[in-house]
Amino acid sequence: MSVPGSFAVLRLLWLLSVFGTVLPLDGGMLFPRESSFREVKELNGLWDFRADGSPNRNEGFEKAWHKRQLAETGPVIEMPVPASYNDITQDPTLRDFIGWVWYDREVAVPARWISDQGTRVVLRVGSAHYYSIVWVNGEKVTEHEGGHLPFEAEISSLIRREPMKPCRITIAVNNTLTLETLPPGTIQYMNDSSRYPDGFFVQNMDFDFFNYAGIHRPVLLYTTPKVYVDDITVETNFMDNTGLIRYKVSVQGGFSNTLNITLMDKDGHFVASSNGSSGVLRVVDVKLWWPYLMHENPGYLYSMKVRQHAHRHVRDEYTLPLGIRTVNVTNTQFLINNKPFYFHGVNKHEDADIRGRGFDWPLIVKDFNLMKWLGVNSFRTSHYPYAEEILQMCDRHGIVLIDELLPHISVFGNASLSHHLVVMDELVRRDKNHPSVVMWSVANEPASEMPPAEFYFKTLIEHTKALDQTRPVTYVTIAEADMDKGGPYVDVVCVNSYFAWYFDQGRLDIVPLQLSTHFENWYRKYQRPIIQSEYGADAVPGLHMDPPMMFTEEYQNALLQSYHDVFDQKRNQYFIGELIWNFADFMTAQGIYRVVGNKKGIFTRQRQPKAAAFLLRKRYWRLANETGRLLPD
Repeated sequence: MSVPGSFAVLRLLWLLSVFGTVLPLDGGMLFPRESSFREVKELNGLWDFRADGSPNRNEGFEKAWHKRQLAETGPVIEMPVPASYNDITQDPTLRDFIGWVWYDREVAVPARWISDQGTRVVLRVGSAHYYSIVWVNGEKVTEHEGGHLPFEAEISSLIRREPMKPCRITIAVNNTLTLETLPPGTIQYMNDSSRYPDGFFVQNMDFDFFNYAGIHRPVLLYTTPKVYVDDITVETNFMDNTGLIRYKVSVQGGFSNTLNITLMDKDGHFVASSNGSSGVLRVVDVKLWWPYLMHENPGYLYSMKVRQHAHRHVRDEYTLPLGIRTVNVTNTQFLINNKPFYFHGVNKHEDADIRGRGFDWPLIVKDFNLMKWLGVNSFRTSHYPYAEEILQMCDRHGIVLIDELLPHISVFGNASLSHHLVVMDELVRRDKNHPSVVMWSVANEPASEMPPAEFYFKTLIEHTKALDQTRPVTYVTIAEADMDKGGPYVDVVCVNSYFAWYFDQGRLDIVPLQLSTHFENWYRKYQRPIIQSEYGADAVPGLHMDPPMMFTEEYQNALLQSYHDVFDQKRNQYFIGELIWNFADFMTAQGIYRVVGNKKGIFTRQRQPKAAAFLLRKRYWRLANETGRLLPD
């Protein structure tokens, strides 16, 4: 937006006065990066593993397995980290195991880390599902609740007690879900002795994906100086061709004489600098961060180098990649850099053969190549926070994210709300500086017909907006009755619907009427822009029939086209995006409604295209071309 003359100066002063809108959280969770003052040692690979198959799943604690090598407590197997443990072996009891599993390995810590008293050594777990306890050399160092966000502990003093011995790390992980976990679940004991053995129980869940468990993301040791950069918060804006970066840096461990901030462009050229723990960097001739297919140079990132000085010497250095962009929402549009943005994207899962939900670079790169081939400009992290390395890929490639916290929730008590708020804090603390993250989604398809739901979601949404006022907030719903509880508080309406699939099966002819009425009711009631956050149909690869029938590739195509026709009617009114369910087939619990998983993917679980992938590719590149981009070769 161009503002001439003195009005531009006034607007600049106004921007600076209202810029500080992200509230600082206690303690940082900066992604570990190497520098001249920091080192990173990956602990990925094979760990010893043992499932606690005792009737109460508590033998490991009763016999203190963490006090010695796990192999000394009984039989162990090799288990890759990161990976879900469920599909690694041929043992069906391990695939469906509920309870505590134990990992351990010995690590050689570099001698310089131990001898240098000015070096902090931190153990970091990218994520482990669901509840984790960590010991180092038999001493508990941390525990964490929640399966998709990182946690860490400083272990410097422990490894220096016996510097000549290897560092033994033990991690116990429990995937049991209860009414107070997120997502919730219940344990049901089967007491009919004529049908079930003594102590037999099942884990009940309300979500439609497999409850993969284990250490899912990398385990690291990393170092910082004793006085170190603990957290960085950036907010960005621009006026005409001048970019504005408001920053705040916190230092822990002692007093820092000076903080020097230097901004470099993508080619390593100096752009701007400042001193102090907070301030504003002004970027002349700014290169904005643009989404993929919205600009010829998407995903442009600057590098903000933070140096901590003491006694005229640099003591610590951390470099944060950042993009300069704005996000705003009107009652009919979603604006990125003051330009209307239309979401044409996918929903995903962190899911693949063998590795389950385990972090895997080849899979991630393949998925990004497929998304760009499709013409995808966005996706939702359904239904949990994804690995931060995936967010970094989105930053670099210009893929827009709706950052979602958890799947279906049906319990709205105080304990659940308290935990929900804590996990939301953790998510914002980790992801607040990613330009690709343009909206927070606090939940998916909550059972919000229950009486406490309105207070629950009002509290949660307002809390999230207090944490970060630079991004809109939503939650994803499937029924207008659900939205009544949180609709007045969200910025964007995200709605899932499965006409002619879960309802009126096979009746493709009535999809246009039902979907159009659905949208009109939503907009009339809330006067907020609408995203179709889920829609789709299962298709078994290679199953064909004409006229189309359910579960065939033809039916999946026909259903998608029925939706697309309505999307195009509403696109110039209040409809701002479409996210197919799902990018790829994924595993679910066994049941009569799922044949080896959910088959709504436009790709198979092995990332091979169904017919719908080509339909969607044609549509998405047409949508991109309407914004001025060229079709692919």
